[in-house]
Amino acid sequence: MAEAFARIAAEPIQPGELDGFVLSPANGALVGFRGIVRDHDGSRAVTLLEYQAHPEAERFLLDCCQSVAERTGLAVAAVHRVGSLAVGDLALLAVVAAPHRAAAFAACAELVERIKTDVPIWKRQHFADGMSEWVGL
Repeated sequence: MAEAFARIAAEPIQPGELDGFVLSPANGALVGFRGIVRDHDGSRAVTLLEYQAHPEAERFLLDCCQSVAERTGLAVAAVHRVGSLAVGDLALLAVVAAPHRAAAFAACAELVERIKTDVPIWKRQHFADGMSEWVGL
């Protein structure tokens, strides 16, 4: 059975913190996705993002990881931040390890898409003009 790990974090994510969970001597590929707060949304300057999560968000995140792990047989892990994040902060880290790169790339892409659609985490963007808006509500 493939392993899966998931966590919702209020503290900053360390870029390599999940590597040890998914790596093994059998894996020759480690693919990761880092979702980083950017300084714009379209033509509007973004200064800050606020992420809020449903109380059961970590269970949903784990469900995404377990589903991809079970379907692919690969080790999968993800951590998503909540709270206020500045431009350049890491909001999402997802990693997959596999014997070969093609499977790792495909599984990581699937995982990120599942997280974006299935995990109840909401984002509020704060703009340089003082306005803010919720995204995806």
